[in-house]
Amino acid sequence: MPIANVIQRSNTVTVYDEKNRYLWSRSVGSGPNDGVAGYTAGQVNIRNGKTITSYDEKGRYISSRSC
Repeated sequence: MPIANVIQRSNTVTVYDEKNRYLWSRSVGSGPNDGVAGYTAGQVNIRNGKTITSYDEKGRYISSRSC
């Protein structure tokens, strides 16, 4: 299912499909820049500290990079 919506509440990022069904969620840090760095229909980028980690629509790890 393609990613349609990503919501960050406090320290949790939650991902939903186009029918607003829950796909997955991740905890994030509490820093001022921690949280959703961006997303597309197939990928979500989450920043924790100085690292951005990418996950696919099923919540599987794709890659990480320092920023």
